[in-house]
Amino acid sequence: MGDVEEEQRPFHAIVANIDYSMMIVTVSDGRERAGCLVGFGAQCSIDPARFFVCISKRNHTARVAEHAPVFGIHFPRVGDMALARLFGEATGDEIDKFEHCTWSEGPEGVPVLDGLDWFPGEVMQHVDSGDHVGYLVDVLDGGSSEHAHEPALTFQMVHDFHPGHEA
Repeated sequence: MGDVEEEQRPFHAIVANIDYSMMIVTVSDGRERAGCLVGFGAQCSIDPARFFVCISKRNHTARVAEHAPVFGIHFPRVGDMALARLFGEATGDEIDKFEHCTWSEGPEGVPVLDGLDWFPGEVMQHVDSGDHVGYLVDVLDGGSSEHAHEPALTFQMVHDFHPGHEA
């Protein structure tokens, strides 16, 4: 029997080449706001509309998300690389990312980033999924999709980022 690392090699080779859309998730727990660049997320129900998104446990956003009732799930486009870098490379442990971008307050105080497509999701449950926590959200009315026709920012476009925290 081979060791675990050897057995997982095909998995890692396969997922390293998947080019999925990146997201910026923003949260507020009523006292603090946070946000981060996220690569693990997907629609998981059509009716009712549900979405599943994962946040690294090491990330500053994870500590705020734990008590946030609503998430803002944003979809940056190719032209939003600077905003993606801000939310992917900086850490909320050191800076307030929202002082470096434009945003407004959405449902339950969730920060809504200007110029990005987004939707709000009410947190239904969370699950420990290893080094990340997965959140199931019920998609709420509202949001914006005016840039949906533009190419999405994808994992392969940001794989050279230096994250504020390792996963």
